[in-house]
Amino acid sequence: MRFDIISVLPGLLESPFAHSILQRAQTKGLVEIVVHNLRDYSTNKHRNVDDYPYGGGSGMVMSIQPFAACIESLQAERKYDEVIFMTPDGVTLNQSTANELSLGENILILCGHYKGIDQRIRDLYVTREISIGDYVVSGGELPAAILVDSIVRLIPGVLSDETSALSDSFQDDLLDAPVYTRPADWKGLKVPEILLSGDEAKIHNWLHEKALERTTERRPDLLK
Repeated sequence: MRFDIISVLPGLLESPFAHSILQRAQTKGLVEIVVHNLRDYSTNKHRNVDDYPYGGGSGMVMSIQPFAACIESLQAERKYDEVIFMTPDGVTLNQSTANELSLGENILILCGHYKGIDQRIRDLYVTREISIGDYVVSGGELPAAILVDSIVRLIPGVLSDETSALSDSFQDDLLDAPVYTRPADWKGLKVPEILLSGDEAKIHNWLHEKALERTTERRPDLLK
């Protein structure tokens, strides 16, 4: 699977993709992540990629020309399943969306900055707009890294235990049950006896009950 990411600050994405699961996925050849510097596509002699907004107001708006040039150059090389713009006013990212996107082959992600990007880019090229939550961060780079991470860990072969991702919170519209490891008794705090019983059926039922209990308490909206 390949991700192309367009950013005015590509350096922000160097560390997230150079460690842990994302790094191993690339080393295994299961994933390719390429970050493109938007300034390389600017025809402005100063490599500017933003300008003042029409109609006034504060902040700067990312210009149409560099984005259009970069997107069209990449689309000439391959077909993208989705062209995604990371934006606070997009649809909130959830596990279902990550599951769906993990089935694709090529995804192009646009990272906004400043006050936003020219609406015509969104109208002409973007197929999906995604938010990571009801808050604003400085740019789309970190949200893009979160999106890529949520997708990559679902790709077969990326995790050493492929069943792990299938039991994560939200996969069944439930939060995950509590988990424990050694020691079984730490300063009087003991692991629930059922988890030490070896009875797989009872353990499964207990985990489901605890997941349901936690979801009811913390995210009752998921049960609807």
